[in-house]
Amino acid sequence: MALTESTMLPLGTQAPQFELPDAVSGIDISLEAMRSDVATVIVFMCNHCPYVIHILPELLNVAREYQYKGINFIAISANDIKEHPADAPDKMKSLAGENNFPFPYLFDETQEVAKIYKAACTPDFFVFDGDLKCVYRGRFDGSSPGNAEPLTGEDIRHALDAILAGKAVDSEQSPSIGCNIKWKNDSSSA
Repeated sequence: MALTESTMLPLGTQAPQFELPDAVSGIDISLEAMRSDVATVIVFMCNHCPYVIHILPELLNVAREYQYKGINFIAISANDIKEHPADAPDKMKSLAGENNFPFPYLFDETQEVAKIYKAACTPDFFVFDGDLKCVYRGRFDGSSPGNAEPLTGEDIRHALDAILAGKAVDSEQSPSIGCNIKWKNDSSSA
């Protein structure tokens, strides 16, 4: 595992469009079909990353809570499944089913979507407003495996609460830290 920070896509960036297969349903899902007029959260994640495993219970709570407020969530896995078979679509489907994911879990086999979003790690969060402009990118909260900080989703919650209140999202944002995305033909992936 190579500890990696998110690259912090510039605020105001228009969300790149995509269409990817959902590991659960097998149906191709587009950003346009899943976007919300309030806000859309995209998280790059995978099955095996200890940072994702650590936040997953609270991520599911946050997603369920904010979906009732009109905010949609989309999860995408872009890891190289040849080198990391635990992240293959059948395993994604199992994880989503076991945890009753309230959002689609898409597979970016070509890794093109991860590249155009400049995703660097798992988890890596992007929040887009109703016009699909980036208003937040970075971490879920300050908690990580091995530190004593509580798992709250505080950073994401603050961004989403600001959007819901019609306020600007604070531009002081901390990068996410996690495992690097496992790029194809990248010998530095662990």
